[in-house]
Amino acid sequence: MEANNPIRLSRCALGDKAFDFVKEALDSSYLGMGRYVDVFENKLSEIFSREVITVSSGTTALHLAIEALELKPNDEIIAPSITYLSTFQAIAAAGANPVACDIDLNGQISIKSLKEKINKKTKAIIPVHYAGNSFEIEELYSLAKENNLRVIEDAAHAFGSKYKGKYIGSFGDIACFSFDGIKNITCGEGGCIVTDDLKLKDKIKSKRSLGVENDHLKRFKNKRTWEPKVSIKGWRAHMSNINAAIGLSQIEIMHENFKKRTELSKYYIHKLKKLSEHLKVVEISEEHIPHIFPIFLFENNRDELRNFLSDFKIETGIHYYPCHLLEFFKTENILPNSNLFYERTLSLPLHPELDFSQIDFIISKLNSFFIKK
Repeated sequence: MEANNPIRLSRCALGDKAFDFVKEALDSSYLGMGRYVDVFENKLSEIFSREVITVSSGTTALHLAIEALELKPNDEIIAPSITYLSTFQAIAAAGANPVACDIDLNGQISIKSLKEKINKKTKAIIPVHYAGNSFEIEELYSLAKENNLRVIEDAAHAFGSKYKGKYIGSFGDIACFSFDGIKNITCGEGGCIVTDDLKLKDKIKSKRSLGVENDHLKRFKNKRTWEPKVSIKGWRAHMSNINAAIGLSQIEIMHENFKKRTELSKYYIHKLKKLSEHLKVVEISEEHIPHIFPIFLFENNRDELRNFLSDFKIETGIHYYPCHLLEFFKTENILPNSNLFYERTLSLPLHPELDFSQIDFIISKLNSFFIKK
């Protein structure tokens, strides 16, 4: 086959019900944070067996979770350099200093590098579930406990993924998810925080509504607070009924979409075995729902391959540019794996709307590229 239309790197998979849910929310004529947000939070709570706080984005989820820790100026938070820059921006927005650490060559946080970065100023760690996978969770939490550090899991890629049979977010300290347009489930835009820390939850609930205490109790009844009580700094960071309505429709089809992502990834892995001398698939375990599909190239030909695939209308991605090289966050840290991973990693198309014939086409072009080489 030849690709008549671009093979998209990623795209949302809404399903037919999304339009019905959104129409119902629109017909309610209450578009802000209302009862649809309440219902969506309850549905999420059933999944995680924990209370869930929805917010306007995954970045906001990280920002509010960090800010609720009430860190002091010059306190540090360690995060892997290979993550979307929103992780580092959220740390900076909350008044802390981000410290970049290295990764392993599967994109997960390096425990060895993490240990080297911990000092007296360190107050928290933000490991990233890169591509939907898990880092060395138990070892990381043990290290955090030894050093009295909080753990905020950046689980933007990991909705639906599990560790030892438990959903990411259903255990641990704090987990933050993203529901933007291309995530494992989408609200169009949105995010959530999951934690058992009651004090933290109460702060975040107020912070998302400009610091107004218990404002959500009114909003969930499609009412508002006319005599607000405000004792902390807050932001306009709540989720809207429209976004929650999309999220509710996504929950109904999430297992179908998860299954498709997993099947597509397994098909890729099977087909790519013939190219094992040229590349490796970034590791995916049986329990993880793959959000992206990165391959690691053994030669320094990432950009050449990307341009080659683009000629055949195959979109690819680079996840991610190292945060320690960004001008605003640039440091003298030497993070060799992060640099190498950036230079050698390419993300191939993966989303529920992709089909197996398109993967066959992609594989055929990969074969052509490496045979040509």
